[in-house]
Amino acid sequence: MEQEFLPGRDEEKLRYMEHNNDVHDIRYQNFLRPIVEKVVSNQKPTDQGLDFGAGPEPIVQFLLGQLGYPIKLYDPFFHNHLENLNQTYDYMILTEVVEHFHFPKLEFQKLNQLLKPNGILYILTHPYDDSIDFESWYYKNDKTHTFFYTKKSFEWICNQFGFKNFEIENRIIIIKK
Repeated sequence: MEQEFLPGRDEEKLRYMEHNNDVHDIRYQNFLRPIVEKVVSNQKPTDQGLDFGAGPEPIVQFLLGQLGYPIKLYDPFFHNHLENLNQTYDYMILTEVVEHFHFPKLEFQKLNQLLKPNGILYILTHPYDDSIDFESWYYKNDKTHTFFYTKKSFEWICNQFGFKNFEIENRIIIIKK
């Protein structure tokens, strides 16, 4: 999105407050469960994790905590724990976050710096591809979605920042450092 059209902080926060992110909402838990299962299948409970862009209610932290996986939070609006950006992590989870980046290159640079060697990014977003009719695509209608990703975008990210590889499985993207 051109910089002049980027949403302001107040507009973004207001949009996030419209989401029904109740920790006890089974539907929302089920929506996030696949990414939680990916973490549990690849990480140890002792690994250091960060939910980057956790939102108003940290549902991923809640679900992982039930399985014995403690995870720290960072969200510029709701969990602005800057101290959590001063260490490195074995893995980071970004659910419905990367499409909100105003400056994706800078954000992925920051994410890369926060990851330990061999660390993993678990991303939940809706990648765009040519099979999608953009005009009727629901994902473009959120005015706070400022950037859409394709397979080629993730290839560029891996090459630009020295990530080893990535996998796309439906809406889950796993990027390995």
